[in-house]
Amino acid sequence: MAIKAKNVSLHYRNHIALHDVSFDLTEKKIYGLLGRNGAGKTSLLSILASFTEQSDGSLTINGEAPFENAEIMQQIAFLYDKDYSGETDKVMAVLEDVAHYRPHFDMGYAEELVGRFKLPTDKPVKNFSKGMQSALNVIIGLAGRTPITIFDEVYLGMDAPSRDIFYKEVLADQQEHPRLMILSTHLVSEMDYLFDDVLLLNKGRLLLHEEYDTLLAKGASITGSADIVDDFTKNMDTIHETKLGGTKSVMVYGTLREEEKQAAIAKGLEIDPLSLHELFVHLTEEETE
Repeated sequence: MAIKAKNVSLHYRNHIALHDVSFDLTEKKIYGLLGRNGAGKTSLLSILASFTEQSDGSLTINGEAPFENAEIMQQIAFLYDKDYSGETDKVMAVLEDVAHYRPHFDMGYAEELVGRFKLPTDKPVKNFSKGMQSALNVIIGLAGRTPITIFDEVYLGMDAPSRDIFYKEVLADQQEHPRLMILSTHLVSEMDYLFDDVLLLNKGRLLLHEEYDTLLAKGASITGSADIVDDFTKNMDTIHETKLGGTKSVMVYGTLREEEKQAAIAKGLEIDPLSLHELFVHLTEEETE
């Protein structure tokens, strides 16, 4: 499956949720979709899943427009923070109903996950805790094995051990049954190791789409004597600065050449890599007056 977005925009009356978003997702990878609350993540995923049609631009999946395209829609699973307060069926009945509409659904794997997440099988889903309902969403997404599987912050309400099970199952099942998987999150530091590629949205615009390792190579923290740091970084894209006494640390975005690294070391500066969380925070932080 291949997703191609070209200048995709989404408008709600006077609100612009997405503006000129373009990207290609063509491989069976785990794509991390990152953004602060209100960045447009769910709006974009809703378009991918055919819940919403874009206002402008084009979106194709395997060369076809997905909106109201039953054949394409069957190849996509969009799991989000769903309200199960009206669901009177028990968990196995819910899973059996899902399996009826998902040709790749693995009921044996679903039953295994019900056990791993310790979901009760003897009471209606509406009586589940929030964390249990989130685990049910995870099970539907993993066991469904749709060619395009989208998880939009489905971990909401799950405790740390349950989230850990989710992350491990994502990696294990992706290895055994590769697909195009999108994980939308703001828990960047907890989930970064899952991603092959990263897409970063900010205020409805796509800031970047990079391979995970390539992106991390573009960030560095340069620390040392304030005057020397200022001189060394004066022509660099600075995303954050901290100063304590005469010592200064500057975070820069952009790949440092080997000769630049050696020059920094010769000047007594320390160079450290940035984490994805640090890049996320400082590339999307609000500008101050």
